Amino acid sequence: MLKKEKKTILIVDDDFDYLFQMKSAIQDMGFEVIQAETQKEAESIIERTRPDLAILDLMMESHDTGFILCHKIKNKYPEVPIIIASAVTAETGMIFDVNTQEDQDWIKADLFLDKGIRLDQLHKEINKLLKL
Repeated sequence: MLKKEKKTILIVDDDFDYLFQMKSAIQDMGFEVIQAETQKEAESIIERTRPDLAILDLMMESHDTGFILCHKIKNKYPEVPIIIASAVTAETGMIFDVNTQEDQDWIKADLFLDKGIRLDQLHKEINKLLKL
């Protein structure tokens, strides 16, 4: 029987504790994980590696770091699904979504999730985006 190749997920977040928890949880789901704490580190990773999926924080070095990374990943790897996981709504009251084509055109993410998502829900969303 052929061993199935593990899918690789890139997680980018400047909150080390959140990054650690997400990495552990996603590895427990059966995925390989690459992590970055800064936009620069993430850009360096995507120059040499094509992840199967990316999970990005929105507000890191600047308020739009996640959007910038979305654009860079989609320009290089248009087929890679991207989830933005952010606490922006709780912190600012601003609501982002990618339900309309207009939103998708400028945000470039495939899914927008509020941080604090249940891990079983996250696993379901990852599987759906990876078509597993």
